[in-house]
Amino acid sequence: MNSLEASIRNTKTKGEINTLRQKGEVPAIIYGGTEENQKVSLSKKQIKYLIEQENFLSNIISLNIDGQTIKVLPREVSYDILTDDPIHIDFLRIVKGAKIIIEIPVRFINNEKSPGLKRGGVLNIVRRKIELKCATENIPNELVVDLDGLEIGTSIKISSISLPENVKPTIQGRDFVVATVAAPTVFKEPEKPAEGVEGADSTEGTDAAEGAEGTSAESATKEGGEKVPEGEKGKEDQKKDPKAAPEKK
Repeated sequence: MNSLEASIRNTKTKGEINTLRQKGEVPAIIYGGTEENQKVSLSKKQIKYLIEQENFLSNIISLNIDGQTIKVLPREVSYDILTDDPIHIDFLRIVKGAKIIIEIPVRFINNEKSPGLKRGGVLNIVRRKIELKCATENIPNELVVDLDGLEIGTSIKISSISLPENVKPTIQGRDFVVATVAAPTVFKEPEKPAEGVEGADSTEGTDAAEGAEGTSAESATKEGGEKVPEGEKGKEDQKKDPKAAPEKK
């Protein structure tokens, strides 16, 4: 249980409250039970330290006020929208026998002793907090789930979690799931395309062009394989046809 020093405050206006905050104090109020609401202030440095720790809103705090000790439970914290510093806190006075509804965090232990997780299984957390109804003097700090021996496919239900005496979940009538040990998710990488596929068409085009060029060259050669000059080609045709008309001079 954490302990804090608190002072009684008599602030009545917003200006007085702002002056209090400028001095490094956080205004707060204590309510609940048969006593009247009590205005107090606390050190912002100490409050920020407790808030940064886990489970601040579910841990009972002992406030020392002018020599008197009061057990309280933080219920709501207001923050500055620019600095994110706490600027006001509501505390619920702990009264013996009173009932309260509160969310308690779940902690998982012995991950390394779970055969399912060792084989690549995944812990799928369905509920990180569970809402409970309990007496103010018997609030658990956390709910512990032991993963020792759990295999893939195991469902962890609320019935498998040990709760303190007279502490019950607000959800009644069904054994709801808190977490499961699920099978590993396998990601299949897409196949890589074969190299050189994109250049296949251009290669064919080159070969076709080369073939066409070779055909033209062959058509311009003699039967013996010699190339025929362009000027001699007409004379060669005349020799083959003696009846052709002579060229006019």
